[in-house]
Amino acid sequence: MRPRQLWIWAAFDSPFTSVLQVSCLRMTLFDGIYPFYPQPRKPFVFDVDTIVVIIVFLVIAFSFLLILPGIRGRARLYWLFRVIASLFIGGVIVAVHFTSDWERAQGTAITTYKSFSPAKVHAEIGLHVGLAGLNVTLVGSPVEQLNETINYNEHFSWWFGANYDNDFDEGLEHGLPSPILYVAEKFTGDSPCGLHHLYRMAGHYASATLWVAFCAWLVSNMLFSMPVPVYGGYMTLVTGSFLIFALLSFSTGRSASCVIQFGPTSLQLAYGASFWLTLATGLLCFLIGAVVITLHYTCPDLLKAFFDLCEDEEEEEGMLGEVYINPHYARTKAAPPPANLRLTIMDS
Repeated sequence: MRPRQLWIWAAFDSPFTSVLQVSCLRMTLFDGIYPFYPQPRKPFVFDVDTIVVIIVFLVIAFSFLLILPGIRGRARLYWLFRVIASLFIGGVIVAVHFTSDWERAQGTAITTYKSFSPAKVHAEIGLHVGLAGLNVTLVGSPVEQLNETINYNEHFSWWFGANYDNDFDEGLEHGLPSPILYVAEKFTGDSPCGLHHLYRMAGHYASATLWVAFCAWLVSNMLFSMPVPVYGGYMTLVTGSFLIFALLSFSTGRSASCVIQFGPTSLQLAYGASFWLTLATGLLCFLIGAVVITLHYTCPDLLKAFFDLCEDEEEEEGMLGEVYINPHYARTKAAPPPANLRLTIMDS
């Protein structure tokens, strides 16, 4: 549906002209609603992409667990641990791309609500930074103030193909609350804080490093299914290394400091849940890789039992069948044939 346009003209009497058009304000009507707030609000922690990733990995885990009752003995427990640990690592690597809580800051303040208005509200202001952009939240305390529902959640993206400054300009045109615009302005390209370039590049490099870690995770799973699982342990160490590199890449955005002040309250950014979850996953990869490599050199039989390699070897030996040896020919030293040995073949 194409939006209808409503134009408001302001005119003043003048001695020279009867009517002088001095300004115009355009308000777009979207499906019968005046869009002072037209864009959809995005959840700052879990959005649709994150939920889809979680559901996909849960479905894969459930599919693997369906065959669990058919596995005998301790191998069932080993299989369960391998599947859960592997899918947890892969799910975390993919899911943290879409979360918005790598860094977060929150505070409560009494601040102006709209520009050119002396009215103030008591609200909780939140800043949530992810790899693809940031979310600014404004929740009134109480929510109903000034005859309005104060519950905002705005997303500003600096991802590939997105323009952060355009999103900020659209927020200005739509008349977003002053606290949201004040926080978002600190991350614009023209801001003297210089946060936009640092966080944008840090997010891009961290994302690229995470995808390399995801590829290493896929390779490690393939190597673990082969007769020599120690190489899978090495690739698990590589996966953990790239997860740590992603954290280091993102941490470069904190090199610039900028004060976000609301009266006596200031927003101080600190690492969020996604950052610590990625760190824990990287340490888990180091632990798994170190254990696999250690068992390979100290207790190879235990490692083979954990990866069900002993049963595979027994099955391969069983396919060859049993070998029978005639004891009359099992001599330690073969006797030489007689010199006048002749073989005569007679037709019957």
